[in-house]
Amino acid sequence: MPVDGQPPLEALRSLHAAGVLATGFRRVPPLLNQLARAPDAAANLIRAGQLLTRMDPADVPRPDRRGLLTVAITSATTVRPLLAPLTAECARHGLLVRPHVTEQDPHALALRRGGAVEAARPDLTLWLLAPPMVTSRLSPGWRAPDLAAVLAAVGDEIGAVVSEVLATTTGLLVLNTTPLVRALSHQARDLRTRAEVGALWREFNAALLRLSARDPRVVVIDLEPLANATGPVSDERMAGYAGVHLSDELFAAYAREVGHLAAAAAGLTRKVLVVDLDGTLWDGILGEDGPAGIAAAGTLRGEAFRAVQQLLKHLSGQGVLLAVSSKNDIDAVRAVLREHPDMVLREADFARLNANWHPKDVNLDDLAAGLNVGADSLVFADDSRYEAGLIAAARPEIAVVELDDEPASHVSRLLADGWFDVLDLTDQDRTRTAGYHADAARTELRDQAGSTAAYLRSLGTVVRLARPRPHEIGRISQLTLRTNQFNLTGERVQPAGVQRRLDDLVVAVEVTDRYGRYGIVGAVFACRDGDTLDLTNVVLSCRVFGRDIAEAAVISMLHHARDTGCDQVIGRYRPTGRNAGAARFYPALGFAPAAGGFRHDLRAVPEQPEHLAVENDLAPTEAAS
Repeated sequence: MPVDGQPPLEALRSLHAAGVLATGFRRVPPLLNQLARAPDAAANLIRAGQLLTRMDPADVPRPDRRGLLTVAITSATTVRPLLAPLTAECARHGLLVRPHVTEQDPHALALRRGGAVEAARPDLTLWLLAPPMVTSRLSPGWRAPDLAAVLAAVGDEIGAVVSEVLATTTGLLVLNTTPLVRALSHQARDLRTRAEVGALWREFNAALLRLSARDPRVVVIDLEPLANATGPVSDERMAGYAGVHLSDELFAAYAREVGHLAAAAAGLTRKVLVVDLDGTLWDGILGEDGPAGIAAAGTLRGEAFRAVQQLLKHLSGQGVLLAVSSKNDIDAVRAVLREHPDMVLREADFARLNANWHPKDVNLDDLAAGLNVGADSLVFADDSRYEAGLIAAARPEIAVVELDDEPASHVSRLLADGWFDVLDLTDQDRTRTAGYHADAARTELRDQAGSTAAYLRSLGTVVRLARPRPHEIGRISQLTLRTNQFNLTGERVQPAGVQRRLDDLVVAVEVTDRYGRYGIVGAVFACRDGDTLDLTNVVLSCRVFGRDIAEAAVISMLHHARDTGCDQVIGRYRPTGRNAGAARFYPALGFAPAAGGFRHDLRAVPEQPEHLAVENDLAPTEAAS
């Protein structure tokens, strides 16, 4: 079963032929990511997806089922061509797809109460909308008012079905806009009617896009930019003879978007973009050309690099951490970032700078450790094929964006894979880089403090526990999706799920210290059952490990339980393969082993750690009042 050294598609075929595609699935995502960077990526990913669809997800060994997605796919048209690219794109993120397909369903019966979608209990429901939803209702001789009436009727029907789906399922519902096809617009002979058709169609799509604001479980993918990038919306022969109303290219692009969405929903969003400098952020080689010989403005190529820097600046403002791994002299790099007139990015925009002559795999390990993230949180972008290949081979868990010597294509390449896509952006995302600079100051204080106890006392840490406010729901969901090391049950909760649990008890854990506000770094999920308070999960960001924050939160919950009449607290724990270190957490607080986790009898509740000031703003639960 030769695999090493084979081209990625051949390696996948070898795994399939040997019958180990499922048991060796950990090798699949890196191979698919190599395919995605190669020529003919879309066609080869479809071929790879066809192999993967023959694999039973149940045969894949996994420490938990986080990566298994039940996906319901329904449409009025034929959608079978979507399965292969969708399976491949999800597998690129380590996600396994268990599909339930209903096609040729013009009345969306599968989505109705008691239909196939409700029975499947999907994590994702893809309702693929296509032009025939509208065009099939137009009679010969139609005019613009007729089209307006049909569009309004279809829009009302979509809205009603969306309401029914949201009432019967708990997963995400994914819709899409429908590109206006020339075969419809040019049925009108006069240009004024064509313009009116275009306006009506775009208003219909705008209404679809606004459905995303209706409920956090609704996502609408805009197909127009995808069609613009891939080519024709449909193949006339496939549409006419087989009822396939989207082209293979558009299916592949749509599948990639759904893969990004699925990864975000599973908490697999990457956190850090690590970039090279020479040929990546600026034109020229600093070590050879000097500061005067590099450019990120003023020339045709320089302006292309300026666009790259503007993109990175924009991503940084949305919570993506920027870091540098470059074979350069660190002092020269700092001088350029501080003083060069072409630079859009400055030193403060980067969470960490590694400019030295070490191998880049070593540098990336150092960056991950310094930022306290896993290697699977990194995306590495470099214009050197050698360096990109080195990282892809040596650190397959790191996503690689292979750039080339054409800077005009760098922006599209950096955005192509959606590594940083999230369902919603939080306030803490927007201030993440500043938070990591504050962490650097904390590290300096720790090194000077002389002892851990002295360091913790000097931080002046305040922990506040409170019921979350509406704008904090997304952040709490984000913590459950992204946190692995301190997620005591491994449970992932979407924003709508957090909202539903507010009727029980959800506690936001917020931290501030002498260097500023961390914001919400943890959460406790609980429910009251008679005289028992059940801590169904506790999550904590790795940024505040080692400061007794989780201990303070649970001690507060113990006091809250005793003060509101409980006689015991149950703390749930389920090992996931990533949270093994948390197994000792509850026993250290006086909990004894019990079914499903641990139990505290509230006879001896520990006091709060001396180095923390804890503010408990919890009101009594309804059950206790």
